Amino acid sequence: MSRSFPASRLIEGAGSDARQTDPWEAAYLRFETPEQEVDKFAKRLIKVGAARWPRDAEIVELFCGRGNGLHALSKLGFTRLTGVDLSASLLAQYTGPAKVYVRDCRNLIFTDQCKDIVVIHGGLHHLPALSQDLDQTLAEIYRILKDDGLLMVVEPWLTPFLSLVHAACRSGIAKRLSRKIDALATMILCERHTYEQWLSQPEMILSQLQRYFHANQSSFQWGKLIFVGRKKVGKSRIN
Repeated sequence: MSRSFPASRLIEGAGSDARQTDPWEAAYLRFETPEQEVDKFAKRLIKVGAARWPRDAEIVELFCGRGNGLHALSKLGFTRLTGVDLSASLLAQYTGPAKVYVRDCRNLIFTDQCKDIVVIHGGLHHLPALSQDLDQTLAEIYRILKDDGLLMVVEPWLTPFLSLVHAACRSGIAKRLSRKIDALATMILCERHTYEQWLSQPEMILSQLQRYFHANQSSFQWGKLIFVGRKKVGKSRIN
């Protein structure tokens, strides 16, 4: 998960003091440790079939934040890795071998058809003007992917399980009993506008994803959308 789009309250260039005073960042660090997040991302990648991806694939992770998704990919043996995030201060925390760029994901630095795989672990739901920003981001992903390129997206989704989680986040007792619930409640409060905007428009989101990509996998479980799609080419693309 990364929260570094313009909606972020993190002060660019202010270093660790800004991270300590930002309520979303503080809550996120309470929610899970970096090691736990790397392990979660690695298991998720395996679940969607990353074991079958070529180890020399050119992979870019968008909204990569402090780079735990990149560490997960490295852990699985991938070596040609790139990360993109809008936050210079988050990227400064990454210490792995990947190349990282401070860049708006709606306007990527890469040339046409240069990447094999694009990965997003929870960044799209931070887009401020959802319909327009999502289309611009997906169009850029489409542009930089090779004709057989793959997109993997994991984002929150309003399943019955997530509704139960939201109810727990509104419960003072649950928040006192669970540090994770308390942290998640704070994170949701800090990003309420973009979070609720995302959860309220499932048909539009799926329509835009399917405009650019054939869905190899599309599941809605445990409060998450997991979408893995192959780039549409030629006449299969819906304009």
